[in-house]
Amino acid sequence: MSIAESYAPTTKAQSLVDSLGPEKYDRQITAGLTKLVKGEAPTDLQSLYSADELIALEGVKGSERDVEARMPVKITEHYLQLAKRSKPIQKLVKADPNETLDMQGAPDPGNQMDYSPIEGMIHKYELALLYVVSTCSAHCRFCYREELIARKEVTRPDGTVAPKGLAQIPEVVEYIRNHNREVESNGGRHPETGRERLREILMSGGDPMVLTNRKMASWWAALSDAGIDSIRIGTKELAFFPGRFDDAFFDMMHKFHESYPRTALRFMVHFNHPDEFLQKDENGQFIEHPEGGFVWVEQTERSVKRLAACDWVNIDNQSPIIKGINDDPDALRIMQRELKRNRVENHYFFCGRDIVGYKAFNVPIETTWQILNDSQKGLSGVEAHARLSITHYKGKTEVNSVTNKPIPGLRGAENGVVIFKLLRSVEDAPDRGKVTIVGRNPDALWFDGYADRVIYDEAGLYPDSKLISQD
Repeated sequence: MSIAESYAPTTKAQSLVDSLGPEKYDRQITAGLTKLVKGEAPTDLQSLYSADELIALEGVKGSERDVEARMPVKITEHYLQLAKRSKPIQKLVKADPNETLDMQGAPDPGNQMDYSPIEGMIHKYELALLYVVSTCSAHCRFCYREELIARKEVTRPDGTVAPKGLAQIPEVVEYIRNHNREVESNGGRHPETGRERLREILMSGGDPMVLTNRKMASWWAALSDAGIDSIRIGTKELAFFPGRFDDAFFDMMHKFHESYPRTALRFMVHFNHPDEFLQKDENGQFIEHPEGGFVWVEQTERSVKRLAACDWVNIDNQSPIIKGINDDPDALRIMQRELKRNRVENHYFFCGRDIVGYKAFNVPIETTWQILNDSQKGLSGVEAHARLSITHYKGKTEVNSVTNKPIPGLRGAENGVVIFKLLRSVEDAPDRGKVTIVGRNPDALWFDGYADRVIYDEAGLYPDSKLISQD
């Protein structure tokens, strides 16, 4: 008997799913460039592209530089209306032939398949990530999951080549139970990986919020019954289609909480720019609210406030800093302040990852650090919680600081240094808190930009590099 055949939801889980009513969502999605090129797309969307831009995109179609082979084009009506008044949002969703001028990058960023014990799961840290869906309501051009969204083939540790698959409830439940059973019988640590009990899951993809409420409830209940006590939902739906957070969704949320009151839910939302949630006047300026702050897009504000009203739910925002979209300290300052005002925590900002084509999107690491640092000047301590992270193959790493002056007597520090701090290690966090110091390189987009200027490497981020100080 297969795992799927032997699995059955608990009575409590099935009762939850059976109690849910009908739902229907019309995101009014336009997908693909074909309608645009033929002039058959909605007028508002057609106006985002010039005739020359469409000719250039059509010119690379079917070639190695086909932008839709790298990332399919997709947008909702809600986001389209925001894009009409915002150059940053247009940049976020508009396809551009420059995306494929340089296709350098990792086909499997972070070597995730090395940490995939079952299909659709990445158990790299103390939590596990699940690919539960392979699309979103709209597609960011800089997406870190371009290999999943575009269904690209990746090489697996056993040498086979195939697209990344999606997680399935029976296999995930069996893995969690087996893992935690082995941890318990080994005194609190897994005998092979050294990890503790698996207690937290990040549902990702793609965007889990494109799933139906019944499917979402099935996942939440199954994970809770398997022993998971904290579930994260990675989503950009509050920006793309805030109408998804409607009465039917909150009915499901409340019923789930009644059935599983000890399971915490944490929404990891993705606002990249304040244009995604703030209204503008006819001059393109944010509108000041008479009671403080700025006026929000009505539907987005309503959805955020309903989420925040659930005292068992946390909301955290995280965003990469991307060229031409949010590499602006003033925009990031407004975003951090407004999110905190509305009970959305500022969790992480990211340097761009080394996805295929990353050179079209990434801001240099040192510039990114300066942008975030400048954006947090004038914020209160609680508003400025977010750190700057960049994901090394060894684990999640903070860009801790960048100095502007030379350090006397230290070779390689003549122009200042960058200090990286390891936040999370793939191997049970033994090196958490350790640092690496490199000489500055203002052009570096990725770790390899510092490979020839490593000064001190306690964290082991450059195991093959010779230290400058030992030359």
